[in-house]
Order: sequence, then C-alpha cells, then structure tokens
Amino acid sequence: MSHPDALHCDVLVIGSGASGLAAAVTAAHHGLEVLVAEKESLLGGTSAWSGGWLWIPRNPLAVAEGIIEDGDAPERYLRAQVHASELDERQRTFLTRGPEMVAFFQEHTAVRFYSGSRMPDMRDGDGAVTGGRSLCAQPFDGRLLGDWLHRLRPPLDIVSLAGMGIAGGADMANFFNASRSPRAAWYVAGRLLRHFRDRLVHGRGLHLVNGNALVARLLRSALDRNVRLLTDAPARTLLERDGRVSGARLELAGRTLEVHARRGVVLACGGFPHDPERIAQLMPHAPSGREHHSAAPPCNTGDGLRLGERIGGRVTDDLAHAGAWAPVSLVPRRDGSTGHFPHLIERAKPGFIAVRRDGRRFTNEADCYHDFMNALFAATPSGEPHEAWLICDHRAQRRYGIGWAKPFPFPTAWYERRGYLRKGRTLAELAARCGIDAQQLQATVARFNRYAAQGEDPDFGRGRSAYNRAQGEPLHGPNPSLRPLEHGPFYAVKLIPGSLGTFAGLRTDAAARVLDGSGRPIPGLFAVGNDMASIMGGHYPSGGITLGPGMTFGYLAGLALAGSEAEQPAVDRQVRGGEAAEQDLPEG
Repeated sequence: MSHPDALHCDVLVIGSGASGLAAAVTAAHHGLEVLVAEKESLLGGTSAWSGGWLWIPRNPLAVAEGIIEDGDAPERYLRAQVHASELDERQRTFLTRGPEMVAFFQEHTAVRFYSGSRMPDMRDGDGAVTGGRSLCAQPFDGRLLGDWLHRLRPPLDIVSLAGMGIAGGADMANFFNASRSPRAAWYVAGRLLRHFRDRLVHGRGLHLVNGNALVARLLRSALDRNVRLLTDAPARTLLERDGRVSGARLELAGRTLEVHARRGVVLACGGFPHDPERIAQLMPHAPSGREHHSAAPPCNTGDGLRLGERIGGRVTDDLAHAGAWAPVSLVPRRDGSTGHFPHLIERAKPGFIAVRRDGRRFTNEADCYHDFMNALFAATPSGEPHEAWLICDHRAQRRYGIGWAKPFPFPTAWYERRGYLRKGRTLAELAARCGIDAQQLQATVARFNRYAAQGEDPDFGRGRSAYNRAQGEPLHGPNPSLRPLEHGPFYAVKLIPGSLGTFAGLRTDAAARVLDGSGRPIPGLFAVGNDMASIMGGHYPSGGITLGPGMTFGYLAGLALAGSEAEQPAVDRQVRGGEAAEQDLPEG
C-alpha cells in the first residue's frame, strides 16, 4: 500500500475567505509557516462576493476622524440588539480587540480601509449611532496580485455589471444618476471603458472593490509573507496526534495529501448555506432543506462543521436564527443553472413596495434584509410558501433597476422573456400576471401613495430611522425612501427566502478555539468566520457583523497559534509561499 504524500507547516487554514486569510496573515506575520487549503479553484469564498463591510466600533479610522465613543454606547447597543442584560466573553472580546485588529492590518499589511463615518447602525435605539462604526476595504489594483489575480473569485455575475463590481456610496450614486447628470454619466462611461479595456487585455477587471478588494488585499498580504496557497484541495478528515489536532488529509489532483500542522488547524469553510440536511435541521422555513436559496457560493456545503464535529466539536442549535436572512430572486442562467440575486438595496428606494400574494404590505421595505425576511416568515400563514413580490413603477425601474433587471439603458423586455420580470400596464394587469389579489393590491397602493406623497408611512414607519434614510435616495424629499407608485407600466419580481450566510456554527471560546461537548477547548483546533457560531446569538445588529467578528477572531486565532507552546517536531520544512499549488509536492 502506498503512503499518502505529506507536507509540513506550522498552521493549516482550511478555507480562503477573509476570516481564514486574516488568521493566515496574522500567524505568518508572527513568523509561522502557514498553508491555506481551498476546496475550489478560486480563492475568496463568500467574502469575495460580499460588500466588504466590517462593523468595528471605536475603530482607529473613526477615532482619527474625531468620532470618539468614550461611554458605553457600543456595549449598550449590542446588548439591546442581542437581547442580553450582559455581554458574554466573546462579545466583550470582539468590542475590545476589534480596533486592535484594524490597526494591525492597517499598519502591517496591504489591507487598507475606508471609514464608514456616515454609515448608521441598522436600527435606532439605545446606543445607536449614525456613523463611525463601519469600515470598508479600499479599492485595489488587481495587477498587484500578478498571476494570482486569476485565482481570485470574481464578483457575483448577476449582481455586477458585466463582471464589474460597483462600490457603495459615491460610486453607486453615480450609476444611479447617470441618466440625470452629465457628470455622473461621464464618470460611468470612464468606469465602463476602463473595465472593458481591462477585460480585453487582462481577462477580467482590475479595479477591485467591495469584498473582492478586501480578499485581494488579504491575499497580497499572505503572499508577501510566504503563505502557501493550495486550490482544488478539499479537506476530507482532520488528523490527530498526542491528543491534539495536528493537520488534515486533503485531496489534491486525485491524490491524498497529508498536511501536518505543528501548531494547529483553523476551520474557515464558510458555514453551511448549501447543506440541505443541516438546513432542514436548523431552518424552520425549509423543512426539506430545499426551500432556502442562499446567495453564498454553492461550494459552501458545511465541510468545516462536519470536520469539527468528527473531532468532538459541537454545532450550536439554540441561536435566535440560524442564518443571515436576505430576500432573493431566482435568476435563470444561460447554462440552465439558477442564480440567487440578493435584494439588499432597491427595496429602500422611492417608488417600491413589497406585498404578499394577498396584495397587502407586511413590513417596512427599507429595513435591513434580515428583518425583512423575519417579517415575511411571521406574515406567512402556516402551509403557504414564504413568498413576496417586490413591485415598482416605471420611473423607479428605469432609475434603480429591480433585482437582476438592470435600469436604463438596459431594456426590460430581455428580463421579461426569461420569465424573471413581470410587467403590467396597470396594477390590475400586473396582479393577474403574478397571482396577486388585484383588488387588494390596488387598495394597498392607493393607501401607500396617499401618505407617501407627504413623506409618511403610518403603517410601518418607513423612512423614519437613520438606516432607512441612508438606504433611500438622498436627492429625494421630504422622505428619502418614499414616493408614490404613479405611472405604469408596473414591474414585479418574486422574492423567496435566502441568506448571505449562516450563523449556526461550531462552539468556540474567546480565542476562537473549538470547544468539545464539555465546553473544553479541543487542542490545536480553531474555527473562524461562519464555521464559528455567531457571536451575535443569531441576531443581526448591523451591516458588517459577519466580516467584523470574522476578521477579529481570525486575527486572534493567528495570535493564539503564534503564541502556542506546542512542541514543534524537527522536520524538514517544505511550505513556501507564492508558488503554484502543484509544485514541490513529494512524489507518490
């Protein structure tokens, strides 16, 4: 019998999203030899498709801008949002060490952030602020990755514009205003010309933004520290030696590869958004596991959770919610597959409403995506599918688009022919094409319009919160989020349950160490990102509460591994960074 091929390193990170790369970069910065194993051919996981925002109260960029939170406002806000009288150890650690994490990456790596000084918390209330707790990765020049650029997962195609990511804030505002402002049109034309030139010359866009920029900056930092990166290398089992996790058995190019990690293993596989069995166990709205349609990459199938469980870890089953809910629509792709478009932005714009098939509104459309879905779950009678329709008038669709159906100058007929977009000259005609109660829809819109003309929403309070106003149209008044739906044709897209990722994960301590059934750390095993049970208890306090804690605990895991006193066997070190995954493997 032939023996498996073997590699040796100090730290093995399984998964290449922002949380895993944060752990890898931190450990490598402190002198450890690190190997990152990614099951897919592309690096970046869900993070590369994300908006790239982190929620880090009291971060150094905010402090530099003069936003000083001297009191206990972040603690009070978090307590209110997670419905706890006191914060637990992981939550306190996150608030304390998060700013330290930001400072480390800003000062010692290629990671650079923008301050979200005008990005409000998602809900008003005790301890909430209107800016200063959010961060986003600065744009990045893809050429700085060299050949590794083509190993980076590109932006989600159905959300991007011909593969070009559009950043929030001024970048997106220019695209929305391109048909109204010559200056914005000139800006958009320049962005598009540059993008198509880059695609022609380099095979993909080079101006990276959002989560794509965050992963690119972390990837550049990892390469600078000689982190070894293996792609197409799924982990099959964890290895144990002398009572501790000592590596993993990977599959690479049809061969078994044993990676022996002297310090330990970090699980960063992205949770279970596409694991039907666990979805059926933990998501009440998806009893068969097939009624949930996550916008995360299909490769996130719960590998890390299963690896951890086999070694004694426990997955949480008592969180308020098992996932970061988001309404999605199903996009028919040309290859016959189906994409999942996350509706994060347009719901809050003037000229939109959402109704169930009974023709009634059920929530404040401008609230965060997680709250929107919880409201839909609550409003849906038992036995009925959890579905809603997002509706807008012609003016709103031409300016903002609706889901996958892009705004002017893209024709709506293309999306109609594919069965994605429904259209009606009148509300009654639209209702008939969607299976909505036409009489009630007309009554709902009439009531909505009467108050929206005055900037009011007595039914759900849309536009009252700072978050609602920030998500609306700043050039529109008196309420940035409200305008009557006045002139047809009218358009609609069906919304169904989805998520941006999962919250239920392996139980860990404040150093990201995986805990066994007795609450004791499993030596040598860490979990970060969505493989780690959400520190928010399944709640969604604000935008960036996935990447913020993910990178913070990735950083802390890296520090813990670098400070480990575990015995380091005298073996030949074979891990060198920046080289192709197939090089330097022992012959079988």
